[in-house]
Amino acid sequence: MKKFRTYFILVAILMQSCSSLQSTSDVEQKALRIRAKVEAFDFTFEALTAQSMLFNQVHLSPDYTFKVSKDTLNAYLPFYGRAYNAPLNSTEGGIQFISTDFERKLVLGKRKGNWKFTFKTLDTRNPITLYLEIWDNGSAHLIVNDPDRQSISFDGSID
Repeated sequence: MKKFRTYFILVAILMQSCSSLQSTSDVEQKALRIRAKVEAFDFTFEALTAQSMLFNQVHLSPDYTFKVSKDTLNAYLPFYGRAYNAPLNSTEGGIQFISTDFERKLVLGKRKGNWKFTFKTLDTRNPITLYLEIWDNGSAHLIVNDPDRQSISFDGSID
């Protein structure tokens, strides 16, 4: 009976170690995919939560995104907080724009697998500055500064 218990424990340990090797490989594969997207400037940030200065953290539906490509920024994000100038058209709420004229700056983070982007739109009504920090596990943090509104931040992931 003791031999059976020892054998069972050894098999369980072996199976656990094999499964952790598989998950380590998956993590490395995901990191390589994220790195390739970031270096190609072709990725989509999916916002999962929003946090403004006035409100607590809000969980979002899955359709809010910020898409980055070499020549275009496309933002479709909600806004919660104080607006200093309201849009005349009620369908222009939130943070919605498509920009083809923008400044882009990329700085590598302090740790390997961390990137910090700064985007500034030049063809929107007011210049909007976006700070996007990405980690190689796919998580990301976005801060949006618009002169007509209080700053708002989003946590999410890179698709």
